[in-house]
Amino acid sequence: MKYIKYTKYQGEPGGGVDLQELMKRLSDFFLQSGFESQFHGMNEMDPEKSMEALRQAIRQALEEGELLDEQQMQELMDGTPEQQEAKMKEMIDQLIDRMMQEGYVTGDPQVTAPPDKMPRGQAGQPRERDTEARFEITDKTIDFLGFKTLKDLMASLGKSSFGRHDTRDLSTGVESGGISRPYEFGDTLNLDISATLFNAVRREGSKVPIELDYPDLMVHQTEYQSSCATVLMLDCSHSMILYGEDRFTPAKRVALALSHLIRTQFPGDSLHLVLFHDSAEEIPLGELARVQVGPYYTNTREGLRVARRILSRQKKDMKQIVMITDGKPSALTLDDGRIYKNAFGLDPLVVTQTLEEVGRCRRSGILINTFMLASDHSLIHFVQKVTELCRGKAYFTTPYTLGQYLLMDYMQKKTRHIH
Repeated sequence: MKYIKYTKYQGEPGGGVDLQELMKRLSDFFLQSGFESQFHGMNEMDPEKSMEALRQAIRQALEEGELLDEQQMQELMDGTPEQQEAKMKEMIDQLIDRMMQEGYVTGDPQVTAPPDKMPRGQAGQPRERDTEARFEITDKTIDFLGFKTLKDLMASLGKSSFGRHDTRDLSTGVESGGISRPYEFGDTLNLDISATLFNAVRREGSKVPIELDYPDLMVHQTEYQSSCATVLMLDCSHSMILYGEDRFTPAKRVALALSHLIRTQFPGDSLHLVLFHDSAEEIPLGELARVQVGPYYTNTREGLRVARRILSRQKKDMKQIVMITDGKPSALTLDDGRIYKNAFGLDPLVVTQTLEEVGRCRRSGILINTFMLASDHSLIHFVQKVTELCRGKAYFTTPYTLGQYLLMDYMQKKTRHIH
């Protein structure tokens, strides 16, 4: 006779981990821009990541705490060191499987040559790059990281939700989505009937007919959402990861957040992304998370030229370039296609050609706002000149406050008052 033995279901090792919280903890790893590779001997120009690197990143996130409760942590730490290591590996493998099942990452199988084709005497040597199992983050992960960054930035700006409007008592003269104020001579009469009648009744009492006087008149002031075409210019020169600070990863986070904001709240707007370095090129927003810095100079003029060509095709009320950089222009594309470079000081040729391109942008009706992630005194005059020529704004900010300044500037320009 067969017997069935029932035991308590313990669950999968990684089943109790909040996957979204784990993805948030891994955001620095997913978006890393070459900064860490300076200290670990990795290839800065390789945007791909190995599955083993992902395992190490998950292990670090688990060991930092808060992802596991006390009971889960106790179960993980029980047993001999070998048993602990086996349970940790099992949990990490389960988490990677969950990430794949829910569409956050995709993985390629590991393919090695037949044993008779493998070189001998290679024990302990680094594995060849094409034999490592690798992974790629998906569009779902990119969208998730953009949403999380935007949510955090909105919270820092004191906004609990996107697209929030104030609604107050009518007696204050404010209604949802607009403001009522006293009529002034010369106003285009957009009469707020409710507020006007309320003032007359409050002054004369409830009687018929209602007698209106000049002070009772209230006009309705509303907000007009202008359509905007934006090109986000990101500096990916080598200085963005030098001097002990990663400036490029925060810039990528802000770009993802701005993309999510425009797509969900301002669908009539457009956002394009231009990377500038020795040269410049437009890249799809979906590729942003995979971009890294390189041993490049800063060809600001070429970035402006590419951005201006993109905006010339847009039919929007407002056109703007948002430039995020931390260095002076140090490169120039010559007429014959060669790249002229000079990293020492502000080269007069480079500066002159760059300012001429700024003037072309202004004549094309393009506003340029510069977000400078450095405060070098030699750069201040150059940035001020750019601002003066294009009537834009200059923000000398840090990687930690960049997102707040940029989103606040974008949303303030989105509305103008009409009467």
